[in-house]
Amino acid sequence: MKIGLIGTGLMGQALSHHLLAENQPLVVFNRSLEKCDELKARGAAVATSAQALVEQSDICLLFLSDAKAISSVLDDIDDAAFKNCLLIQMGTIAPEESRNLAQRVRATGGRYLECPVLGSLPEAGSGKLILMAAGKKTDYKAALPLLELIGHEPQYIGDIGQGATVKLAMNQLIAGLTASFALSLALVEKEGIATEQFMKIVRDSALYAPTFDKKLSRMIERDFSEPNFPTKHLAKDTRLFLSVANELGLDTSALKGIELLLQKALDMGLDNTDYSALMAAVSPKES
Repeated sequence: MKIGLIGTGLMGQALSHHLLAENQPLVVFNRSLEKCDELKARGAAVATSAQALVEQSDICLLFLSDAKAISSVLDDIDDAAFKNCLLIQMGTIAPEESRNLAQRVRATGGRYLECPVLGSLPEAGSGKLILMAAGKKTDYKAALPLLELIGHEPQYIGDIGQGATVKLAMNQLIAGLTASFALSLALVEKEGIATEQFMKIVRDSALYAPTFDKKLSRMIERDFSEPNFPTKHLAKDTRLFLSVANELGLDTSALKGIELLLQKALDMGLDNTDYSALMAAVSPKES
């Protein structure tokens, strides 16, 4: 397989490192070409344009921040370039946005598969991402050898839009669990109760989720540096979920409160920090 990857941000970089470590021939492109320098040093070829990358790839992975960024990249590619390439969209976008992208790519004679991922930098760098693929079964089967390098037991969800839906559902859980844990932890802190005593009770209960321990030290120390998943991305995904859920007539009252907390964190200048920065929005550390 000739693999191309567009979007060498945090996740794109980590996944590229993994594919190169697996001795996969890889071509990368990013609008800020300097973000490709490290990958070039590790053996990746660097395309000078998105079109050049698509033209030399059997499969092109899209690791871009949102549907607007994806459309902007596709605007720079001639329709004819898509005909021999399978595009796999791996970011978090709305189901309808993904369906629109599929229609656009297929209208050129190209192939499109959505496959959003769950996991962060450690999982991307070790091939242990959770994959939620959707689209034509033939395209999924064609991509499966690559997907099995990226994640353990890729899941085929169904039609275009359904993989995107599951990803939004999972990211809503990230927002909900993190905000709820931050609020409980903040209450315990305010009352002077030992954190470890509280955590022992949590861990022994049916309420425990591993993410609590993963974010515990960050929240206690208010150290949100070196993010695996930035607050601004969780805020974007939460707004996407709200938009989709509201259209479907779901009651999103609880999530609207969390969206306000995420916006508060952004207003505090914590947009590029780890999303555990929700703790700072709930309860800034007293000096």
